[in-house]
Amino acid sequence: MIESEQTNSENERLSIKNGIYTTIILNISNNYFPLFAISVLGATNYQVGLISSLPQFIGMFAMIIGSLIINRLQEKKMFTVYSFLAARLFLVGIALVVFIPDKYQVIVFIVLVGLMNFPFSFANLSWQAFIGDIIQEDRRSGFFSTRNKMMTLIGMISTFFIGIFLQFFDKADPIPYVGLYFIAFIFGLLELYYLKQHEEPKMKKITKESSSLFGISVFKNKSFLYFIISALFFNFAWQMCWTLFSIYQIKYAGATGLWISLFAVANSIGQIISFKWWARMADKHSNAKMLILVSIGMALAPFITIVSTNLVFLVITNIFTGLFVSGTVLMLFNQLLDVTTTENRSICISNYNILLAFVAFIAPQFGVFLLETTNIYTAMNISGFLRAFSGVFFFFLYLYLKRGEGVPFKRKIAKV
Repeated sequence: MIESEQTNSENERLSIKNGIYTTIILNISNNYFPLFAISVLGATNYQVGLISSLPQFIGMFAMIIGSLIINRLQEKKMFTVYSFLAARLFLVGIALVVFIPDKYQVIVFIVLVGLMNFPFSFANLSWQAFIGDIIQEDRRSGFFSTRNKMMTLIGMISTFFIGIFLQFFDKADPIPYVGLYFIAFIFGLLELYYLKQHEEPKMKKITKESSSLFGISVFKNKSFLYFIISALFFNFAWQMCWTLFSIYQIKYAGATGLWISLFAVANSIGQIISFKWWARMADKHSNAKMLILVSIGMALAPFITIVSTNLVFLVITNIFTGLFVSGTVLMLFNQLLDVTTTENRSICISNYNILLAFVAFIAPQFGVFLLETTNIYTAMNISGFLRAFSGVFFFFLYLYLKRGEGVPFKRKIAKV
């Protein structure tokens, strides 16, 4: 028993260290992809949109394949390690993009960013299954709370210092980005080192009944069906504006690497200070009811952002946005759990994530299409209106669940 307790504690300690390096890698690379593409490579608006949408499109197929593979694995640690390694190797290729002929740089960069999400989707799926196996259920709440706090704190600090580092260079200079991507790869090796040190329990072979990944039967559950319609509409309205925010901040407001860092830090602060409030309100009023408020808050973000190109003002708007981003992530996840059962949860989540990836592919492209055919202000306003309109979907979802025709609409939220 003591040995088992020591193993659990050691796995948790290693997972926190592993998560810290994962956070640093994502902050070094993904946060600055749009800035690198626009300032160094001269990417067009459509190409910037592809940086957001292409990884989601590729990830959609990766999740289908990954789900089939992972469900057949008895031990997941090494598959997770190799998947992360494959994803981190793409960082080396991205760092070398600036050394190829200019006319190919943007397209090669976009393709590499997209393809990187194929093994990374494998890694995320297998990590979730792997961590579920090694962290006991009664320890998960405290463990994930501690892990997420550490990752958020380190993420804020690393993002801030990366922004200061970029200030010492001309924003069109590729050298600092090359250095950052190589550093991210080195941190990736440390990430893999701590991941590999985990002790994985021997799993007994369990014979599972075969089931279709795209089981249509799950959509006969009206609670799940109405939720997925509402959630997909909201995500479309939400994500169509992601690329527009980057374009507005960089091209219209003239944000540098430091300001991009400050925007990310401000958004994180907003999330941190509001997370517990959303949790209390969800316990009191239900996830479905609070999603109505979330959609209204998220709708205000595009309207407020385009009021000014003042960079300090944009930092403040990112704090405001963060207040509702935390609610968005928390409520959507917990409402998904509420409209599924133990028996169908895995297949419901698989179908939801695959459809979500498809929406995440088309939404940024639609946002850029509006930008090209109208202007940044019209495109942002349309996104804000659609976000607000998604509240209507959540309102009817709330009424349906309140009538008690589906699963209980109010349940103690999961701690994520």
